[in-house]
Amino acid sequence: MEEENLLVPNIQNNEEERSEFSLRPKTLNEYIGQNKVKENMKVYIEAAKKRGEPLDHVLLYGPPGLGKTTLANIIAMEMNSNIRITSGPAIEKPGDLAALLTNLSPNDVLFIDEIHRLNRSVEEILYPALEDYNLDIIIGKGPSARSIRLDLPKFTLVGATTRAGSLTTPLRDRFGIVSRLELYSDEQLKTIVKRSAEILNIKIDETGALEIAKRSRGTPRIANRLLKRVRDYALVLSDGNITKDIADIALQKLEIDQMGLDNIDRKILESIIINYAGGPVGIETLASTIGEEVETIEDVYEPYLMQKGFIGRTPRGRVVLPKAYEHLNMQQ
Repeated sequence: MEEENLLVPNIQNNEEERSEFSLRPKTLNEYIGQNKVKENMKVYIEAAKKRGEPLDHVLLYGPPGLGKTTLANIIAMEMNSNIRITSGPAIEKPGDLAALLTNLSPNDVLFIDEIHRLNRSVEEILYPALEDYNLDIIIGKGPSARSIRLDLPKFTLVGATTRAGSLTTPLRDRFGIVSRLELYSDEQLKTIVKRSAEILNIKIDETGALEIAKRSRGTPRIANRLLKRVRDYALVLSDGNITKDIADIALQKLEIDQMGLDNIDRKILESIIINYAGGPVGIETLASTIGEEVETIEDVYEPYLMQKGFIGRTPRGRVVLPKAYEHLNMQQ
């Protein structure tokens, strides 16, 4: 992989990608929701700027689509720093990480998405870089091999992960700031939908924005995606204005129900109820039954179903709760 691809966001030159990038807030004041994280981050950033030091290393974790990448960009913007963006799987060898670190400037922000997927040998090299801003490199092989130490500029690592439990303890302990991003409320998502609609020049009323928000699974990324698809139906079926009725029609076509459940969510619940008498059932067995990856169920579907009180975890596996039977109109 070329170094250039590791150092800059991979933004395609097409309208869809440009509009998606433009929807991202640029400052903490524009950032909607995650109030505790936002308030604390304002203090940390202001204190670091007053000391004239880079911000301490930051770990952001939580379900996908909640704004971890956006927050990393905002941190760089608020610190008046450049940001370098890569991901855990993209850093295959220690040399890839060395190339990244040695190209950083003082106070730069290095953002590593999916940091829990870092190669163990790469992770070992990262430890002294985070603590002492040094990089130990082995040159040569066999008896002639020697180690050299490179001094690195002081930088801020922002790591993002959907699976904080998969991080090794030594890596997790080297982050001075650890923040969990929570799912958004309907009101917060409504505000995000209205802001995105304004940026995209979409006409939408309060009821239409709320209807989209209610079915967005507490996730801004999903809310923005649904807004664009509902816009398509509004243009074809109506005058382009998004109302509650238009949003309802469009979302029914997309098989997203009143609670935000899609066909995979319902498939998970119905499989546990019909095939396993409501549970408990192991996650691997459930994944095989519905034809999905275990990681996809755990990271994408399960957090929302648990938050809504539809499924629960027990030592023996997943169980469907009474609220799910009621929603699906099925007998317990």
